[in-house]
Amino acid sequence: MQQYLRTTLATATAAALAGGLLLAAGGPAAAAPAGTPGDFNGDGYRDLAIGAPLGKAGGKAKAGYVAVVYGTKNGLDKSKRTIISQATPGIPGVPESGDYFGDRLTTGDLDGDGHTDLVVGVHGERIGKTDSFGVLTVVWGGPGGLKSGTDISSPLPTYRNELGWSLAAGDFDGDGRTDLAAANIAMPELNVFKGPVSRTGKAAGLTGIDTSAQTGINADKLVAGNVNGDKATDLLVMGQQESGNGYTTRSVLYKGGATGLKAAGKLAGGYEAVIADVDKDGYGDVVTGNFMEKSAGEPHGGPGGAITVTYGSAAGLSGRTPVRLTQDTAGIPGTARKGDSFGWSLAAGDTDRDGYADIAIGAPGEDVGGRTDAGAVTVLRGSAKGLTGTGAKTFTQDTAGVPGAAEARDRFGASVELTDANKDGRAELVAGAYAENDGAGSVWLFRSGTGGVTATGSTTFGAASVGGPAGLAYFGDVLAG
Repeated sequence: MQQYLRTTLATATAAALAGGLLLAAGGPAAAAPAGTPGDFNGDGYRDLAIGAPLGKAGGKAKAGYVAVVYGTKNGLDKSKRTIISQATPGIPGVPESGDYFGDRLTTGDLDGDGHTDLVVGVHGERIGKTDSFGVLTVVWGGPGGLKSGTDISSPLPTYRNELGWSLAAGDFDGDGRTDLAAANIAMPELNVFKGPVSRTGKAAGLTGIDTSAQTGINADKLVAGNVNGDKATDLLVMGQQESGNGYTTRSVLYKGGATGLKAAGKLAGGYEAVIADVDKDGYGDVVTGNFMEKSAGEPHGGPGGAITVTYGSAAGLSGRTPVRLTQDTAGIPGTARKGDSFGWSLAAGDTDRDGYADIAIGAPGEDVGGRTDAGAVTVLRGSAKGLTGTGAKTFTQDTAGVPGAAEARDRFGASVELTDANKDGRAELVAGAYAENDGAGSVWLFRSGTGGVTATGSTTFGAASVGGPAGLAYFGDVLAG
């Protein structure tokens, strides 16, 4: 299969995951119905947004679209779905080749009506004939699901250079309303839109944060979560920092509070992260993934990937020694090898209803049966000791019960999500392989039971199953819910 250039290094992370174990978004706006995080249509079941950033829309190749599959008592139901693009009536914008609509997603109740909204960062969209790029499109949740949208129109930063490069939603000032953080390659690098956001596109306020000047780290990847257990959402900012004659990946935690986000300490770098309570102590733990990191036991040398757990506490980042895990860690299936890309994608949720957050880890560069970059997903179990290799499971397309077959350069596991779509208290695994079928892309749905994620009864589908156009799409490159 031909290997296509990927449009994004890491997927945008949802504001809250199954069972509330992500300790994230801070809750809906005051006086609004409670709602279920990730529930776009208000029926009490979590839904899933699937990005297809290279898909055709309005006749334009690589314009991009988002497929939404709704949750039911039986889980995600492909017959209950919708396709959203800039060609969809009620969605602002005009499809253009290279827009890549859908390659940056996050979710949150921005208008405080109790329904989760979908935010699309169209970071490459040019604003008229100006030198400004990037719009933030909010697709509003409601009783009928996602139908109409609005671009955030005011207030806006003076300079926009790929505004929406990364997105994260949460209550960063603890006032009970959902805010939106958006990376902006222009200075300041981080823009925080204060909630609520009206359906005319007006935010309650705008704050710019120059993360580079404050911490030496540019805002390249944003991840929301609650580390210290208070009512304000914290924000992890991941990016590059100058080091010698080059750059190194670093991360900094910005603590939320009544006066907004404040830098509160650096930790392990990488390209992906989640914040989840893996040891059930009431504090969110920061799990960072660096698919470029070298593992000590690699027989062939070079980066195979690793994840690092930095534990949370009432004070924020705890003094506990961070824990690093690779495919060489005891209990984790497989062996760390150059190019595995372990930690490329991450997701958190309680897969077995034991109260501990579990972590799904994509390794899309894993070779399977001699087939290069076929890809794999590993699920690590949370416990009183934190995240360990005990009880770990790994899945590929060659795992018994998983439909399909591992093929070279499928990149299975390039995206992962853990979400409780059937409301049984156990998060199911969703895995994406954007390069499947020459870049058309597919996703896999795995069930969860008393023993966590299982391959038994797993299913797969591509764009055609949910009404999307055929051909190159990278369907499943991004997952959010």
